[in-house]
Amino acid sequence: MKPFLLSAVVAALAGTATLSVVHADVQPWRPAGISSPRFESHPAFDPRTGDFYFVSSSPQFTGWRILVSHCTASGWSEPRPPTFAGDGVEADPYFTPDGGSLYFISTRAVNSLKSSDLDIWRVDRDPQGSWGTPTRLPAPVNSAGAEWFPRLSPDGWLYFGSDRPGGFGGNDIWRARSDSMGRWTVENLGAAVNTPGNDYEPLPSPDGSRLIIMADGGLFETHKTESSWSPRSKLGAEVNQNGTEIGALFSPSGKSLLFARDTEGPDSGEFFLWHEGGVEAWPPECGVVAN
Repeated sequence: MKPFLLSAVVAALAGTATLSVVHADVQPWRPAGISSPRFESHPAFDPRTGDFYFVSSSPQFTGWRILVSHCTASGWSEPRPPTFAGDGVEADPYFTPDGGSLYFISTRAVNSLKSSDLDIWRVDRDPQGSWGTPTRLPAPVNSAGAEWFPRLSPDGWLYFGSDRPGGFGGNDIWRARSDSMGRWTVENLGAAVNTPGNDYEPLPSPDGSRLIIMADGGLFETHKTESSWSPRSKLGAEVNQNGTEIGALFSPSGKSLLFARDTEGPDSGEFFLWHEGGVEAWPPECGVVAN
């Protein structure tokens, strides 16, 4: 197996219980024009335009770049960097529900000084719908460590992963929220969610009641309780086949999950689709999807 997430970060920058419910089959999702011998991961659909954003990497999952493809009469266009692309590595795009803003992580230079770690950034649209200049979120959201996978929950909390001090392991799941004065509060999700190992990516469900977590070993889930989060459970074998499952995205209904897996074959990393709550017409089709 390829050295996975943690070792890939170094190169780029220089058991819990199984869920008992019955799962639908997981199928590859290989859009013509998107799927390639490179590693495609971390999908995001623009709510305003339908454009498809994703992360393209080497087959070894290094050199991350965000690319965007437009749906045309002949299918998905050739993926290109978005207008807000910077230097360094960039990954983990995520839209706000109205499409007015996009969160991502980057090592782009700040004031001509290249960053030494991954931070969370946000880019907003102007009144004409064009992307503006990205802004790095302030401390304590960003830290001297690495931040991962910023995902906004319906209750206003911004969930993310980080290897900052004060956690339970190498990387933990955290969340942050700002008040009316713009002051940020950051808190760790606690021992029910985090482990002594590495917990990288938190994905809130569209209704905020559930959290999908990418961690050592693949994809897990936890549910919101009155006071906190339930002890996490590992998703079934249909989803977790080799522990490299990453970059999950819920459909707007919350019934389907699109994620990436390292297949270790000619296509390296590619997308897989899980219709957990019954088949629905998602992701949006554009032209012919390769078999």
